[in-house]
Amino acid sequence: MLILLGVAVVIVGFAVRLNPLLVVVLAALTTGWFAGLPPLAVVAAFGKAFNDNRFVSVAYLVLPLVGVVERAGIREQAARLITRLEGVSVGRLLITYMLFRQLTTAVGLMPIAGQAQTIRPIVAPMAEGAAAAQNPAITDETRFDIRALAAATDNVAVFFSEDIFVAMGSVLLMVGFLSSSKIVMDPIHLSVWAIPTALASFVVHAARLLLFDRRLRRVAKP
Repeated sequence: MLILLGVAVVIVGFAVRLNPLLVVVLAALTTGWFAGLPPLAVVAAFGKAFNDNRFVSVAYLVLPLVGVVERAGIREQAARLITRLEGVSVGRLLITYMLFRQLTTAVGLMPIAGQAQTIRPIVAPMAEGAAAAQNPAITDETRFDIRALAAATDNVAVFFSEDIFVAMGSVLLMVGFLSSSKIVMDPIHLSVWAIPTALASFVVHAARLLLFDRRLRRVAKP
């Protein structure tokens, strides 16, 4: 049971707000010590885990690109573009993005968009521009609400539609867990039953966005 002290190290380390990387390393060394593993073996295990999951770090390669395009003014250009279009509101824009996000996530293309790739540099500024076209005197509080809605739209779309893709890790994890409990489940069945949940989430969040549009129209009236 002493090897579980690594969990205690994680809890205490996060509680006192130590550096997360330092906490994880200390927890691994603690567990390895009581498991009879030498420090070099623990370090080797870290290296193997990083090498086996190196594709996870590939997403960070897009961050410098996002920084460059933001410095070049992509946020401002996105806002100007949306103000030239008639009939575009915050709700309609985000509903369109949510539909696009759910469809692409459902077929396994989740990494093509996200908070860093599209919400911050493109979608949120466009939503703010649509609101400014209705009411040029929108407050900072309203701008923050729009940014939060844009981020929430991406989260809702991905969270409730990712399980439609049969090869998603969460689907395979559920299938594996059920199999260990002697319950045989075809992954495609889980994927099919994720569709009603995705549709329901779309309807609920779209209603929230339309209600936000109505609130903006009331504020914009003289």
